[in-house]
Amino acid sequence: MPAEDELFSAVDALLEQVAQDELPAPAERKRLREAAGLSQAGIVKALDIRWAAVGDWESGKTEPRQPKRAAYARLLKDLAARFPAPAAGSAPTAPEPSPPAQPTPTRTPPRARAIPPSGVRSGPGRPPHRTRPSDSPRPRRGGPVRTDHPHRGART
Repeated sequence: MPAEDELFSAVDALLEQVAQDELPAPAERKRLREAAGLSQAGIVKALDIRWAAVGDWESGKTEPRQPKRAAYARLLKDLAARFPAPAAGSAPTAPEPSPPAQPTPTRTPPRARAIPPSGVRSGPGRPPHRTRPSDSPRPRRGGPVRTDHPHRGART
């Protein structure tokens, strides 16, 4: 039978492992990854996990299991040391100053546009373009209509 000291040592080792593998909240996991400029693909490759796992861990759908959990916890712990979360009570970072206000130009009434003659389309930077009048037939493909056959040339 193991001695009492051995039992307590084994329990202490388990408690130490649990403390080391503690993970931050899912939203913080994502914040740390993005703060470090890491992609989900990079974590997938480093931890040799399936593609959806990182997204599931960051959304709180699932939690990593050992031994991946220990490796992920180590990554997040190091990232948290490098990219600490903003203090809850601290003032948010000052926004970037906005550019100086430009004077508002006075509005002039719009000029009347000349109405082009019927069948002409034009616009800024475009030369006038003549359109085909709607009553003119479109030319048929395939050359002249043959009338030597009873069904050819007949339009339906």
